[in-house]
Amino acid sequence: MKRVTIHDVAETAGVSLATVDRVLNGRPGVRKTTIEKVQKAVDTLNYKPDIFAAGLAKKRLYRFHFLIPNGPNAFMEDLTREAATHAQTLSSDRMHVHVEPIDAFDGHRVAGTLAILDSSVCDGVAVVAPAFPEVRAAIDRLQDRGVPVVTLVSDHPSSTRQHFVGIDNVAAGRTAGRLLGRFLPRQPAKIALVAGSLGLRDHADRYAGCRAVIEADFPHLELLKAREGRDDNARNQDLVQRLLNDHPDVAGLYNIGAGNRGAIAALKASGRADDIVFVGHELTPYTSQALRKNILDAVIAQDPGHEIRSAIRVLKALSDGAPIIEGQERIGIDVFLKDNLPESPDVTKST
Repeated sequence: MKRVTIHDVAETAGVSLATVDRVLNGRPGVRKTTIEKVQKAVDTLNYKPDIFAAGLAKKRLYRFHFLIPNGPNAFMEDLTREAATHAQTLSSDRMHVHVEPIDAFDGHRVAGTLAILDSSVCDGVAVVAPAFPEVRAAIDRLQDRGVPVVTLVSDHPSSTRQHFVGIDNVAAGRTAGRLLGRFLPRQPAKIALVAGSLGLRDHADRYAGCRAVIEADFPHLELLKAREGRDDNARNQDLVQRLLNDHPDVAGLYNIGAGNRGAIAALKASGRADDIVFVGHELTPYTSQALRKNILDAVIAQDPGHEIRSAIRVLKALSDGAPIIEGQERIGIDVFLKDNLPESPDVTKST
């Protein structure tokens, strides 16, 4: 199918290319009737502006900084890898993508990293933002310095960030609660919860979503107090071992964040892996293997490649003052069982 171009819009509306450009970019000096003609042509042709081509035409260099947590978290490693790959791919398109490792559990350090950025070094920032007041303030100040900020994976809606790129984490938590409720027998039982930190917005939202579904539709199930393991495998292994020892009647386990390798190790060591319904997040080599071995029952996942591409497109649009295409940037929630797993790579990384 032939791509609709700005030339087609101009021809259909019966106006010049310059007039179409002024209308699409919201610049003054165009009569209302002309604006309506152009908008009608855009709607009729279903024209979508190519923001990357527009940037090339202007010979502009775009500098985007991605602040992504480091440490043994396979999903964040995937995000970093995707960002690095796009940095190489886009370098010839006059786009520079820099990845800065951060500690998502240390709000002061994240705020400090944001504080040293301004428009002299970058044109946009994507950050996995912990929900601490100092981080919100740092995002707001960076926005005031003229640098658009989007939150990635974990949102900070109380800040002035321009856009959130990630899944609906409340819906993801509700999905986990529904899976646990349906998979477990219809009788009283306890569900153990492990989070990286409820100070992370995505983890807090998932917890809230899961709790809402369990309380409303599966009141015979009891959610134990959520333990926080900072997405660390060793800590999660210890937490799950202690949960199983302290609550021998636990029938379900929900790992809200990362650190799945530690939870898997604890279940295997306990000899109860076959008896406990285990739901976790993110499809990695270890979670894929655990699904195949019936240790994990379901994995709720998001596509790191889509998120990086979306964040770049959104930052590009914000830099250009162009519209964001909401449907294109909506990140879907995937649910994987043993039966619908894609081909899995070798188990070489932690999760």
